[in-house]
Parts: sequence; C-alpha cells; structure tokens
Amino acid sequence: MASIQLKNVVKQYRAGKNVNKVIHGVTADIADGEFVVIVGPSGCGKSTLLRMVAGLEEITEGDISIGARVVNNLEPAERDIAMVFQNYALYPHMSVFDNMAYGLKIAKVPIEEIKARVDKAARILEIGPFLARKPRELSGGQRQRVAMGRAIVRQPQVFLFDEPLSNLDAKLRAQTRLEIQKLHRELGITSLFVTHDQVEAMTLAQRMMVMNAGVMEQFDTPEVVYSRPATAFVASFIGSPPMNLLRGAPNGAHGGPPGAILGIRPEHLTLGSDGWALQVETVELLGAERLIHARLGDEMLTIRTDEGTPAPAVGSTAHALPHPKRLHWFDAATGRRLEAT
Repeated sequence: MASIQLKNVVKQYRAGKNVNKVIHGVTADIADGEFVVIVGPSGCGKSTLLRMVAGLEEITEGDISIGARVVNNLEPAERDIAMVFQNYALYPHMSVFDNMAYGLKIAKVPIEEIKARVDKAARILEIGPFLARKPRELSGGQRQRVAMGRAIVRQPQVFLFDEPLSNLDAKLRAQTRLEIQKLHRELGITSLFVTHDQVEAMTLAQRMMVMNAGVMEQFDTPEVVYSRPATAFVASFIGSPPMNLLRGAPNGAHGGPPGAILGIRPEHLTLGSDGWALQVETVELLGAERLIHARLGDEMLTIRTDEGTPAPAVGSTAHALPHPKRLHWFDAATGRRLEAT
C-alpha cells in the first residue's frame, strides 16, 4: 500500500493560442489506505486526473507521487497500480479463472501462488462457483466482480476505479457499492474511485474530491462537503435534491453579506402559517417523503417533508421558514463560501 500525492497537477492539450487546459493545478494528499472518490459532472476532468495517476495520460505540469516515488515518467506497469474500468475489459474467450490469473501468468508468478491468489479473491467477492464460466455466462454484476478480482490478485499498492458501476442497474449498483466497501475494509488498499453519481460518492468516500471544469472545488469528508460546501457549485451538485440557491435574498432571510447568494437545503425549510410566501407548482410523492417544488418570486425552490406532513395543493400558496442556523452564503461573483455577518 502507498500514499498518493498530487502537487499542482496540470493537464493541457495543444499550446499557444489553441491551448485547452483541462486540469487546473490540482494539489491533494491521499493517505495510505484511504478511499477517495473523485466526483463531478461529465467533462469536469475527473477521469483525466485518474488516468494521469495511472500513467495513461501525460502530465503537463506538476508531480504525482505514489509512495515515495515521483511517477511522472514511469510506465503504467511500473507504478504498481491496478485499474477497474467501466466496461469490465474481460477476455470473452477465457474463463473467469483465466481472466483473473492472466496478468500473474504474464508476470511469471508460480502457478501455485496464482491459484491461491485467485481462490482468495474469488472467496472475498463470492464468485468461487463461477471460476470455470466464460464472461458471457455471467450477469453484469458478476462480471464487475471478476474485474475487481483481477485487480485484487495483482496485490497492488493502489486501486483505481473509473466509473465501474455505470453499466449496472440501480439495485446492482447499490449492492456492488456495499461489496466495494467490504472489500476496502478487508484489504485496506489505497483507492481512487471516479464517479459522476454524487450518491455513490457520498456513500463510498472517506474523503471526496469535487471537480468542476478541471478545478478541485473541495476535498473533504462527505459530512463536511454536505454540511459546509466550499462553493455554490458544490452546494448545487452534492445533495439529492440539491441545495436551493437564491440570488435575491427574500424577506425574512435573517440577513447576510451584501451581494451574496443564499443557500438552504430542502430539508431545512419548514412549512407553516408564516414565512416566505410560495406558489406551489408540483408535489412529488416519494414514499416516506414529499418534495414540494414552489416558486418564490422569480426563483424556484424545493422543500423536503416527511410523509406525516400534509402536502399543500398544487396551485395554492404555502409558507415556509428556513432554519436560521442552516443558512449558507456564497459570494455572487466568485461562488466561494462566505460567513454571515
């Protein structure tokens, strides 16, 4: 196992007037044995950053270290990493056992050790009964476990996951997330996991790196990212539904810095007989909770209530009060977090 250090890492394509910078000076220290999720919307640079750690993309500026080694100029095979891809990348003509063992055979690992490593990984991932099958005989979730098993048998210093659950349905995604958590607890290998799914990021990460247009907007625990987002972008991206962001501070907003954006999460608005006057446009019934979408002047906001709270009728006027200790303020020009005065 090993730590990972990113020091002012930059990636750009072309040069001069046609330069296209896609990673803007990312700096982060990832501890030995830590599970870090890189999350952000499509095109934000998260997979590019992961591929630079893997050695599949060249670094334009900065340094990447794995353990005590700067790996900028090392080939992927020399970095002691194992990667799990979105598309599984299994050999269709090989059995599960041979898929998992292939890299070890190329490395001329003794056959007895290969069998021991494959058997151990298959036991951890509960795919022992499938070792003689071909990939086409497996479900999507089973194929993904084979891909993870192939990474495990390498016994690398670092695991790199590039959106490995994207091809699974919702139920399998949830199940595989639990398996990945269990795997990390058992093996303790330093892991970087890329996803665009913020629910996946919140449930898997020990710390999460939120990317936006090549910039690392925040790097902290899921609890801190959710409760104290560093920017308006993080506030709008993390959370389902996301934080309400109001550019015109409504009456009764308890004050705040001038020229700021007010943020309030849907669960921190309470329906009542007074407060902000809202025009109810839609109500979503989601089992144990309701999401009320309403208009406040020119802006839309969402209120989350439980099943015990009567939902207002569509088209009616409702009133909501924000929790005064749950307000967030962001600079309207930069998007950075402010503290209320």
